[in-house]
Amino acid sequence: MMESIHDPDDAIAAPATPWGISALAVIRTTGCRCIEKVSTVFKPSDRLKKALGGMAVYGEVFNPADGSPADQVIALVFRAPASYTGQDTVELCCHGGIPSVRKVLDALKAAGFRDAGPGEFTLRAFLNGKVDLTQAEAVNELITAKTRRAHDLAFNRLSGALWKKVDEIKQSLVEVLSALELTLDYPEDEIEEPEEISLPTLSSARGKLQSLLKTYRTGRLFQQGIRLALAGRTNAGKSSLFNLLLREDRAIVSEIHGTTRDYLESWITMNGLPVLLLDTAGLRASDHPVEAEGIRRSEEIIENADLVLYLVDASRGLSAEDREYLEKSTDRVIPVWSKADIAAAEPPEGFLPVSTVTDQGREDLERRIYESVLGTEPLDAAVIDSERQKDCLTRALEALERFIGDVGEGIPLDAASADLKEAVDALGEITGEVTSSDILQRMFSRFCVGK
Repeated sequence: MMESIHDPDDAIAAPATPWGISALAVIRTTGCRCIEKVSTVFKPSDRLKKALGGMAVYGEVFNPADGSPADQVIALVFRAPASYTGQDTVELCCHGGIPSVRKVLDALKAAGFRDAGPGEFTLRAFLNGKVDLTQAEAVNELITAKTRRAHDLAFNRLSGALWKKVDEIKQSLVEVLSALELTLDYPEDEIEEPEEISLPTLSSARGKLQSLLKTYRTGRLFQQGIRLALAGRTNAGKSSLFNLLLREDRAIVSEIHGTTRDYLESWITMNGLPVLLLDTAGLRASDHPVEAEGIRRSEEIIENADLVLYLVDASRGLSAEDREYLEKSTDRVIPVWSKADIAAAEPPEGFLPVSTVTDQGREDLERRIYESVLGTEPLDAAVIDSERQKDCLTRALEALERFIGDVGEGIPLDAASADLKEAVDALGEITGEVTSSDILQRMFSRFCVGK
């Protein structure tokens, strides 16, 4: 048992569905003597106690204090080790609604269950060898995914794509480490020198670690999304484009300059990428205190955005202010030739022509946005997205590079071997073979209760 984490044999219970009004609610239970304890507040109790794993039993949960009914339920029985947690488990499907759930939970507490902590069911799945840490993290990422593509990437991790790639690298290093330790243990025997047989393996492992580390940015973008700001002078068409990308008439569109005096924001999905779309106030000098404050806030939002669409009204053309802004802009700014259906001239080089009236250029713009942050290469099935995974991979790579450098410089192998072992241990931390209670506590505390 680990410090600061509850006894993993405790009988625990928690709702697995959100509190509120619904057709059904699910309450999960697991732990030592779980089935027996549920049966003490379940009628008919014998049917539940004798149920085989994978069986559903219809019955009634009652309050043991006075025998009053709590709710009619269907009990789904899972016997260890064939359950999510690896322990005996009962999932109770009751009627939706807060009173029903509270009554069933009260009955379970009277039967000896305690409230489950955040992520405690998945923690037990990890402790009982049902999932590794990358899969445990993927469970929470599936729940919090903002788009289908983010869900797909998390599901790949849940299915073991990341574990397989990390384990492949780790096993290659373990083989080198084993050969090295054998040489150190039996120096008088004629054993092929590790540096002669291992350098290609080490170089390959280094390349794979570098490639995997590069996926971190992609993973974080799909989990957290990007901030996309619409910028430009007043009446450049920002609010119209905001509505078009949002597929909703949300922002007020007017020919009057300075209509938008604050910013609007909304989450959208672009090719599977979560995007926080920000419509900002038109950039211009203003003596009106409200508009001036809106412009100040807009400038701050634009400065902190991951990507900026700078709109120029094609019916008016480039102004001196537009040219000045674009000359100072970086590669995170995409110039947009707005109102292309009434353009007075062809778009300047680098501009994307877009019309919110005819829908011209919208797909090209969305593709450009996606490629600006993620490039054009296809996504790998194994993508990391947690700071913990990134930290472990970084330490593994640094230790491996130190070892390769030491071998190349002729440093004694018994001294250099510590770095190779450090690389192996760091990779073991990713999957949970090497871990600490602090890491587990911190990681599972971010899960919702009931998962």
